[in-house]
Amino acid sequence: MNAHASSSAPDVSAILKPRLVVVAVIDNPDDAVPLAEALLAGGLNVIEVTFRTAAAAEAIALIRRALPKMLVGAGTVLTVDQARKAAAAGAQFGVSPGLNETVLAEARALKMPFFPGVMTPTEVDRALDLDCRHLKFFPAEAAGGVPMLKALAGPFAHTGVQFIPTGGITAALLPEYLALPQVAAVGGSWMAERKLVAERAWPKITALTAAAMKAIAALPPK
Repeated sequence: MNAHASSSAPDVSAILKPRLVVVAVIDNPDDAVPLAEALLAGGLNVIEVTFRTAAAAEAIALIRRALPKMLVGAGTVLTVDQARKAAAAGAQFGVSPGLNETVLAEARALKMPFFPGVMTPTEVDRALDLDCRHLKFFPAEAAGGVPMLKALAGPFAHTGVQFIPTGGITAALLPEYLALPQVAAVGGSWMAERKLVAERAWPKITALTAAAMKAIAALPPK
């Protein structure tokens, strides 16, 4: 598959609408479609396939081809080459753990929505200067979690910045993060941990996803 992202890039609001992004490490491309099907069965249509394995690009292409309802992003995009491979595979958005301006520029050239990672006020400031309003906050728990995001809201909330905290977040912490006005969505891997994917524990992944979506549905609207 060689679906260029510019022809299929969704609106950012569609990506963030479920308020949850599954961060998945896929070692075997054969697991990609069954994993995405398990997530859809649990009520979630957004997955971020990380470029931590050689299977990432193929996994993205397979899901895009088989499941048009699934919004498929590329995670851990660290280089321009990875951004190009992600777009060529059909990735509809990209995510990075840090703020790499060269990679961000390439993603924009590819017309691929991109969420760069930030952790400090200086990085948030730089991202806003680059006209990025949706930022991955990483590593969320290690970087201070909910209290840190509340602190960042002080000087930055009026800019309209929205965070996607990721890293160390569990099902139990999900409501606490989503209660923050400046959090658009949460990135998490607990629904589809690498071990669960390798074991092909699709019913368990569906159950964990459904539980997360139920918790989100129970939250008061913002």
